[in-house]
Amino acid sequence: MPDAPRPFEAGAAPTVRGELAGEGPAVVLLHGLTATRRYVLHGSRGLERAGHMVIAYDARGHGESDPAPAGQGYGYPEMADDLGAVLAEAVGERRFVLAGHSMGAHTAIAYALRRPPGLAGLVIAGPAYDGETTEGGLAYWDGLAQGLEQGGLEGFLARLDEQSETGEEWRETVLRFTRERMERHRDLDAVAAALRQAPRSRPFGSLRDLESLELPALVVASHDEADPGHPRAVAEAYAEHLPEARLVGEGEGESPLAWQGGRLSREVAAFCAELAF
Repeated sequence: MPDAPRPFEAGAAPTVRGELAGEGPAVVLLHGLTATRRYVLHGSRGLERAGHMVIAYDARGHGESDPAPAGQGYGYPEMADDLGAVLAEAVGERRFVLAGHSMGAHTAIAYALRRPPGLAGLVIAGPAYDGETTEGGLAYWDGLAQGLEQGGLEGFLARLDEQSETGEEWRETVLRFTRERMERHRDLDAVAAALRQAPRSRPFGSLRDLESLELPALVVASHDEADPGHPRAVAEAYAEHLPEARLVGEGEGESPLAWQGGRLSREVAAFCAELAF
């Protein structure tokens, strides 16, 4: 069995908190909006067993990490700065792969566009940003923020259920794991602020910006019935624009690959093995 994860802190304002485990080539995990570090691989230790050091951290305002300080917020430039602090603290001079889901995938892209030394590849799971910010999309996130601000966790879940376009067979599952991950946050006011601000931030200008990222990429897509918030068409567009990308996903009627920690870990491990980094 892999050794128990070791905690770390990075950055000063805010301090972001995470954990690292295993030895070997580094894989850094970045979670989505309203999630925490557990909800990229969902507790799977497969990457450590495959010979990787795995670094996972809570984004600012999420989980155990500090909220944004006065004068800062929850935009992608700031979250990319936090990622840089994590890399300096936990990765050092090693080469590394960034593996992000949703907001975490967008943060990984924003950071990759800075051309950091040592970046060996990208795993982009469930991207949702397609280069456009729509009023309808912002209204969805504002509604969730309002539910959280006015009714706490129960208000958030009620608004999520009301606004959801998830297929009926998946709705109960989504509400259950959303409750589980929301209960891990130390500061729900910070999460509400992130719900209003992160969707208004642009991790990059347009999908054509991805064409400059000439490094290996694995794009993880899901079918829309279970996970309409991360449209399959957007993942396909990322795979088309990233010059060295490969697209993977679950079969029809299966649980989204991004929800299957063990299987996703195997896909990431296989991708990393191709890099020989």
